[in-house]
Amino acid sequence: QVQLVESGGGLVQAGGSLRLSCAASGRAFSVYAMGWFRQAPGKEREFVAAISWNGGSTSYANSVKGRFTISRDNAKKTVYLQMNALKPEDTAVYYCAAGAYSGSSLDYEYDYWGQGTQVTVSS
Repeated sequence: QVQLVESGGGLVQAGGSLRLSCAASGRAFSVYAMGWFRQAPGKEREFVAAISWNGGSTSYANSVKGRFTISRDNAKKTVYLQMNALKPEDTAVYYCAAGAYSGSSLDYEYDYWGQGTQVTVSS
């Protein structure tokens, strides 16, 4: 089992920045690919970004390319999502996930999920 806890969400003005963190438990953290997903009210959960187990490969949804950066620190068992140039349409609950398939954008390929952290971007 892997436990994931997100933090860093909050209220920010459009154009601002936030950094989300996902702290993981378990010795096997370093072998998992990690991803970030988000879900806005009334919308389906959507892929945001993913990173391979060693951080050597990353992928992003087209809507966030050039603005968001995913990274990981295996020594700290933590994954980050740096979000810059935030837009109101980025408003959502953001979820951290862990899975066996590197770079997957499919939510059903992830095995473990955090509780989510709210990001609200005002105009």
